[in-house]
Amino acid sequence: MIIKLISTFYFIFRAKQTTSFILFCSISLSALAGINTQNNPTASIEESSTFKPFHAISLLGDPKYPAEFEHFDYVNINAPKGGEIIFSAVGTFDNFNRFALRGVAAQRSGELYDALFTQSLDDPSSFYPLIASKIKVADDLSQAIVELNPQARFHDDVPIKATDVLFTFDKFNNEGVPQFAKAFAGVELEIIDDLSFRIILPRADKILLSNFLTLNILPEHYWQDKNLGEPQKNPPIGSGPYKISEYKMGQYVIYERVKGYWAKDLPVNKGQYNFDKIRYDYYLDANVAFEAFKTGAFDFQLESKAKNWITGYKGPNFANGNIIKVERENTIPTSTQWFVFNINQPKFQDIRVREAISHAFNFEFLNEKYFYQSYTRVNSFFQNSPYSAQGKPSQEEIDILKPLSEHFTDKVFDEALIPPNNYGDPFSRQNLLNALALLKDAGYELIDGKLIDQKTHEQLRFELLSYSGSPLEHLTPFVQALNKIGIQMTIKEVDISQYVKRLRDRDYDMIIKNYPTLPYPDDSLLYYWHSSFIDSTYNAPGVKNPAIDTLIDKIIEAQGDKNRLVILGRALDRILTWQHYMIPQWYASKTRFAYWNKFSMPETYPSLDIGLDTWWFDETKAQSLTK
Repeated sequence: MIIKLISTFYFIFRAKQTTSFILFCSISLSALAGINTQNNPTASIEESSTFKPFHAISLLGDPKYPAEFEHFDYVNINAPKGGEIIFSAVGTFDNFNRFALRGVAAQRSGELYDALFTQSLDDPSSFYPLIASKIKVADDLSQAIVELNPQARFHDDVPIKATDVLFTFDKFNNEGVPQFAKAFAGVELEIIDDLSFRIILPRADKILLSNFLTLNILPEHYWQDKNLGEPQKNPPIGSGPYKISEYKMGQYVIYERVKGYWAKDLPVNKGQYNFDKIRYDYYLDANVAFEAFKTGAFDFQLESKAKNWITGYKGPNFANGNIIKVERENTIPTSTQWFVFNINQPKFQDIRVREAISHAFNFEFLNEKYFYQSYTRVNSFFQNSPYSAQGKPSQEEIDILKPLSEHFTDKVFDEALIPPNNYGDPFSRQNLLNALALLKDAGYELIDGKLIDQKTHEQLRFELLSYSGSPLEHLTPFVQALNKIGIQMTIKEVDISQYVKRLRDRDYDMIIKNYPTLPYPDDSLLYYWHSSFIDSTYNAPGVKNPAIDTLIDKIIEAQGDKNRLVILGRALDRILTWQHYMIPQWYASKTRFAYWNKFSMPETYPSLDIGLDTWWFDETKAQSLTK
């Protein structure tokens, strides 16, 4: 649960919109479940030993940072303030409401608001006070008392009060995505006074508590007459370190550092948010944006294309040191890339069809010819972590899996899935023969070069949906391989707005998806795989599997027990991989980025991210750039 996100579409939780954590969520207009709230300013709390104070909330062991810590380890508290950094974004935007149920919000607009608690970039399971100043938790984890920082202010200098928390909770419940109401069903809030409130949980659940504590707090006086589910054309009032100072809709947006930011000296913020301005310029094509970067049009480029890294990062500005290239080894749990089947489509409901199509994807050929051996094949949804399935299941895993075996293939009890390897064969001959055998068993016949369903007498065809500007040239060999076994795959590019709408409507056969970093199995799995959240576009395949539901429920119950989580995580990984809901593509063993040499950064890097908010503008370096 590193940072629980809000990207172009938002879900529930606050997120750093930095380079490593970009996730998608569902937008649905179905009816919401109720959340009970109470506004009782006269309520009093009886102080007793049943409540214990905590300086931070940790879900796995103890927090990294002790009480009274002064700052995070990866910052420079003496970093100078000033200057500007310019980023690029591909596509467009049409509003500033990250939480809207439609439209595309501007980059970073979710960070206009602070949360009660926040996280560090080197401690994935702990939460430290931001708007909140104190928390006391009941021994039975059934409730907590939260006190707000009396200095907390919105950008218009209006104090942040407990009533804003209550208003925010109700606002997300009534006008936000339906997953919010599901996640917080049964939760009650009770106002104690202007700066404190009680949260009452329907069950002992530290995860549910931490999820609430990372909710972005909205200003009631601004949002009370506006619909949270609707796009907002005007920049809203926030509370975070930056506010929107200038924009041209769809083309650029500029964030200006709030000079009197109330939380700038808090331990969680020291040494961060050093730029006076942060600008995002929008480009319709990623290749055009890259060429603009090389000329100095913007300052930072995260590179996901290995070919670009090897062949494109050359020229005078690289040779003379104007642009710095950086490679960092990924030794932590790593985000991975997959082809995603929409298993609600009748053509993909047969597991044999999905497995057969996976045999046509020749990763080894792509990695050699397109990617300069820069990628590693994915084989797990917990890549680079101890929760990844390994070898044959342990007896503990078998004991968990056997009662659920009617809901998945028997192969789950064999060795952990190893994706089809083409053994250096660029034409995938043996794998394509294996694919045809599976397809024949599923009721298909290859007739006159077309794979025909013997029941419908139609050729197996499907469309891969993508958005304009995304790299697609590496898909040609996959299309050709499928064509050899009679399957017609077409690639459909649409603009980002259409893409978002089709994702929400689940109107696609296949998409390409980045599966996020999960440092350990937690409640995030609900939104990706649990049937109760089937309307979430996190659950891109549309999975509804009782065995998966059961394992996720057990994972949530086992939070804090690492040994138990290892067993459950590996068992879940076996089902997810062997059910072939997605075709594994690859992950980068290194993080690659480049920047114009006018910035400095702390000597210590955060382990979970690049840490751009810790960088600062270096006047000396900027003046020494070769023109």
